[in-house]
Amino acid sequence: MTPLTHDRYCEEIAHQVGRLRTVVTSGADLSGTVPTTPDWSLEQLVRHLGGALRWVDVMVRTGAEDDVPEDRVPGFDGPGAWGDPGALDAWLAESGELVVGALREAGPDAKVWSWAGIHNAGFWARRMTHEVTVHRADATLAAGLPYEVAPEIAADAVDEWLEIVEWAQRTLPDDTVHDLRGPRRTIHLHATETRPEVHSEWVIELDEEGVSWRRGHEKATVALRGPLTSVLLAFYRRLPLDAPGLDVLGDRKLLESWLERATFG
Repeated sequence: MTPLTHDRYCEEIAHQVGRLRTVVTSGADLSGTVPTTPDWSLEQLVRHLGGALRWVDVMVRTGAEDDVPEDRVPGFDGPGAWGDPGALDAWLAESGELVVGALREAGPDAKVWSWAGIHNAGFWARRMTHEVTVHRADATLAAGLPYEVAPEIAADAVDEWLEIVEWAQRTLPDDTVHDLRGPRRTIHLHATETRPEVHSEWVIELDEEGVSWRRGHEKATVALRGPLTSVLLAFYRRLPLDAPGLDVLGDRKLLESWLERATFG
């Protein structure tokens, strides 16, 4: 399975922003701590995400050749009043409309700087899809609401995370991913529900050369099994490994070591 189409990513960003807006207006405590990102309140999380969407909008609209400082992004910090769900919702809605509009207008091949060395708007469409998908999980779980995500989005989010880990391994000499080097060991991610059009299994190999991965079913040093959404959230450290529906088979400490060190910078 290759990455999804540019239009599909744009569609999903709009969908995820819409779902996040329902959390903002659900009556949830905006000042409450988000357990999966404990340095942030729910409102701080939403402002972080909306600011990121606006930053990408500016990057794409201007065809940026380098990083754009946050102070050059209109409305980056969010509405002036804190604790106002209506104002936060309106700002978030506009943030989503801006970035989706910019990405659709640019198309996937438009040249835009990125930190990953993939200098096109298609990179940002994919990256922001999964940024919103995972942060919506943070917000939804904090509000005690049910969370779900389309299978093809969840599978692509796992792929992208593994690609980012490989990028960190190639590019960041001090990243903790290098601590995973050693004798050959393998991690198997196994989503228990399957669809022909969506891959559901991954094998991560750790050895003296570092991290590599492939899709497939193999006996491994440790396996993480469960519904695809739960596997995604556990892999992103949004669910504990002993969450209902998840099973860890084999060397649990290896999986815990991966989750601690494969953290993207």
